[in-house]
Amino acid sequence: MTVGPINLVYFDEWMAARGPELAARIPGVSLTRLSSDDPAEVNWQGLAKAHGHQLRPSTETPKEFYPGEDFLARCPNLLAIASAGAGYDMVDVDACTRAGVLLFNQTGANSESVAQHVLAMMLTLSKQLIQTDRAIRREARDWTRWDYTGRELTQKTVGIVGLGNIGRRVAEICRTLFAMRVVAYDPYISDADFHVRGAERRHDLETLFREADFISINCPLTDETRGMIGAELYAVMKPTAYFVTTARGGIHDEAALEKVIREARIAGAGLDVFVEEPPAWDHPLLAYDNVIVSPHNAGVTEDCNDNMVVSATEQWTEVFAGRRPRNIVNPEVWDKFQERYSAAFGLNAAE
Repeated sequence: MTVGPINLVYFDEWMAARGPELAARIPGVSLTRLSSDDPAEVNWQGLAKAHGHQLRPSTETPKEFYPGEDFLARCPNLLAIASAGAGYDMVDVDACTRAGVLLFNQTGANSESVAQHVLAMMLTLSKQLIQTDRAIRREARDWTRWDYTGRELTQKTVGIVGLGNIGRRVAEICRTLFAMRVVAYDPYISDADFHVRGAERRHDLETLFREADFISINCPLTDETRGMIGAELYAVMKPTAYFVTTARGGIHDEAALEKVIREARIAGAGLDVFVEEPPAWDHPLLAYDNVIVSPHNAGVTEDCNDNMVVSATEQWTEVFAGRRPRNIVNPEVWDKFQERYSAAFGLNAAE
């Protein structure tokens, strides 16, 4: 049995062009597009009627519309929020749970695109592609090709922080294509999970950072991981090692990383994320040829965008039918969500 009308809102655009088309097919759904260019009060009127809110990424969302206590207080009908991708750090999860608002994400939908970005950065750094490209474009010819001797990934050690959907795919690619040794840190999965995902478990970050030739950060930004990687960990890295992150800004200390790069204590870094995005043009880390950067677009591919749209609409279909979506971030909210769903639509939510 379907319910309706169900008000689902989103800002500006929905990752892939066919997002609104797919969402409009969900039984009983009335889809509303809000515009960041409209006055805030117009958007608040739309949000106040919403049963569901499909988020855009944080960098494209005005901060006043980040879901927190004040936001939720102004959205009394809201039953669920969906992140655009795997990350949801702009959402106050505890506030959602207290309000009875279900939060789900699109974890897994971006794993292939992000994992390939990690490998692209590793190869670009180790083969010195940025340095050689820039050298050839300069008028000066005060170099030879031997000044840019690279290194293979073959049989090197990759250290992965976070062995979830992205981390396990990085592990698989490194292991199968380049015969790399994979070590990983993830306190939330079992030894059996490590075995299945082809990684040797490390119980502390210092050991992992000490062993690895490449570090790949693939964990979410949480209160636990914020500021987790800093000077002490950089200090134990090999001078030939590279640091790569496609996770979130704020997990690693940018100032401390710039210091070890400046002092040539590690070989370089690949950074897709910063605390401020995009970083200022004169950010200290941008001064180095052995630091390659991208604008938080590891997961921005046509393929990934479409995967995230499909994932979101599949899960919205479940939510609006009163069923559990597969990627609930706050599962403890379920009982309260059921009560609010029943009050909104006069039906019992299905298990």
